[in-house]
Amino acid sequence: MRRIAILICAAIAGFTVMVVGQPYVIPTNPVAIAATPPIEVPFEKEWARSGHADANAESFTHWNAETPPEIPVACAKCHSTYGYQDFLGVDGSAVGTVDKPAPVGSVITCVACHNEATIKMTSVMMPSGVEIKGLGSEARCMQCHQGRESKISVDKAIADAGVGPDEVSDKLTFRNIHYYAATATKYGTLAKGGYEYDGQKYDGNFVHVEGFSTCVQCHNPHTLELNLQACVTCHPGVTTPEQVRDIRMAGSLMDYDGDGNTQEGIYYELQGLRDMLYQAIQAYAIQVTQSAIAYDPAVYPYFFADTNSNGVADADEARFDNAFKRWTPRLLKAAYNYQTSLKDPGAYMHGGKYIIQLLYDSIADLNTVLIQPIDLSKAHRIDYGHFAGSEEAFRHWDETGAVPAACSKCHSSEGLPLYVRDKATITQPPANGFNCATCHNDLTTFTLYEVKQVEFPSGAVIDSGDPNTNLCMECHQGRESTVSVNRLVKDLPPDEVSDKLRFLNIHYFAAGATRFGTEAKGAYEYEGKTYVGLFAHAPEFSSCVSCHPAHGLQVRFEACGKCHAGVASEEDLVNIRLAAADYDGDGDTAEGVAGEIATMRELLYPALQNYSAAKTGVQIAYHPSVYPYFFADTNGNGMVDADEARFDNAFNKWTPRLLKAAYNFQYATKDPGAFTHNPKYVLQVLYDSLEDIGADVSKMTRP
Repeated sequence: MRRIAILICAAIAGFTVMVVGQPYVIPTNPVAIAATPPIEVPFEKEWARSGHADANAESFTHWNAETPPEIPVACAKCHSTYGYQDFLGVDGSAVGTVDKPAPVGSVITCVACHNEATIKMTSVMMPSGVEIKGLGSEARCMQCHQGRESKISVDKAIADAGVGPDEVSDKLTFRNIHYYAATATKYGTLAKGGYEYDGQKYDGNFVHVEGFSTCVQCHNPHTLELNLQACVTCHPGVTTPEQVRDIRMAGSLMDYDGDGNTQEGIYYELQGLRDMLYQAIQAYAIQVTQSAIAYDPAVYPYFFADTNSNGVADADEARFDNAFKRWTPRLLKAAYNYQTSLKDPGAYMHGGKYIIQLLYDSIADLNTVLIQPIDLSKAHRIDYGHFAGSEEAFRHWDETGAVPAACSKCHSSEGLPLYVRDKATITQPPANGFNCATCHNDLTTFTLYEVKQVEFPSGAVIDSGDPNTNLCMECHQGRESTVSVNRLVKDLPPDEVSDKLRFLNIHYFAAGATRFGTEAKGAYEYEGKTYVGLFAHAPEFSSCVSCHPAHGLQVRFEACGKCHAGVASEEDLVNIRLAAADYDGDGDTAEGVAGEIATMRELLYPALQNYSAAKTGVQIAYHPSVYPYFFADTNGNGMVDADEARFDNAFNKWTPRLLKAAYNFQYATKDPGAFTHNPKYVLQVLYDSLEDIGADVSKMTRP
């Protein structure tokens, strides 16, 4: 190994370093340095070929010609060892801040990352003000690779300007995320490094799979190079950094940029959306600000007045004194996201779906005022359910930072395999949707975890005969049942209000319970009634994955058309009819069974309201997406208004009869595919609920 370089000694003289596990104080006196026996520095050769060691790079020489030649306080932390030491406080200064400019001439040396402060570091404060905690050695990297702006700072700049979304203001200037903001990309909405549009939801931390979720697990910490040898284990043929751009997994099936190519790597999906955003930015600038704009990725401040309107920043235009100045809030947000998508060159790996969402939303926002909007009709913002990391099913726990044991089996990436292996659930970190290891026990052969039988909330133990379907049913089974409802109501009189009662929620997409009907007892089954069991369908459509692709989850409607005439799209499925009976009593015997179920469910709602008003003195109202779903209808208008959809306004005048019917109303709502999973079972429980609560069922037919 090469001896320690004089340049390194000069840069870090006087600091204590660890050499082969032993403390060593580097002397400050040049004579002492010359007399000091040469020592070997671990990993010096690897470090020497990294960007951190490139003494000629712009990152370290940018300030050499300044007067005086020093690195400003705002830049010193990440562009010199001196500044990083200052930030850490190991030089005796305050911790967490840079107190003074740093001298030029240093790179990022050993002691920048290896010292008493960094070895204890477990968190990082992002520019948004969000602190990311529970980190390991990657915290050292994230102090600099986090960017310098955020949604928070962009919103503040806009608020300070005090103008409308499309008003030009000389108080606005471009906000630059800065370079290599990998942490902002990786942690997504948890860090809020991109400009996130109000009302939209975004992906969180992209953890990849176990063993590849931190900076140093994917990058050699000294050379900074990608660990390609590990990549090829799951991504065959990826042997060069360029080939990483071609990676696309089964959890990314959407055509994000709408170009018709769903085989290209995520890198190219980002590129396609970015090109669309640039078109939107340029069209908006001309239309709204009456000034053409152009971009140069290598010249600050990046966006310039396009004086000749040729669409590019020519050499004579890419000058500081020609910086674009006619910013509006809407344009600033979009340009910020455009830059964010470019300045982390590994964004497609670090958090590609987060960047996809930022780009898509930026285009959509500009489109609201463009005379000729950019066509997003074929583009996509999010994935199918299991991989839609931005959605409530996975983002619900961001504020607390942990998915509780009661939810983690189905709402984290690690909960299901733990349950399958050990029949246990524990608190898990919030996930960005499922990953490969959620269902696959081997990431080279991609075999699935084998589940021989499934225990449902009712206590029923069911084997579908297909281990893959059993695996799906571990989550798609609901969380309540006839048994739990009966356990709660016990022997209470059917129409007696009791403060011991509360709404029991079947939960979402309980398709497994619906399909097995009375065998699973997922819906509330009334005493003295009989109910159908498994809806077997045709033999070739007897498993979950025979009707739904395992990754996409959409319906294979093309196969349905073989038996059901007229089914040419997924929308046509609601027209399928199994029998001539008029179940809902509306006189329409030609409508699909989905329509029969919908009418019964629609009739059950006013029946619930009439009963609650008459028997409890409080009218009930329902909101399908706000927990706990049923609320007191304080103004009696029949719906849940914004001021009523509050937890402290939850309906609390339950009787056993009302609870049973409301449970089944929710059941029929929360399995949107019930009409295909087991239509007769759902019709039976809706009919019985209507009958029990006092609705007129005289014209209806119970299957």
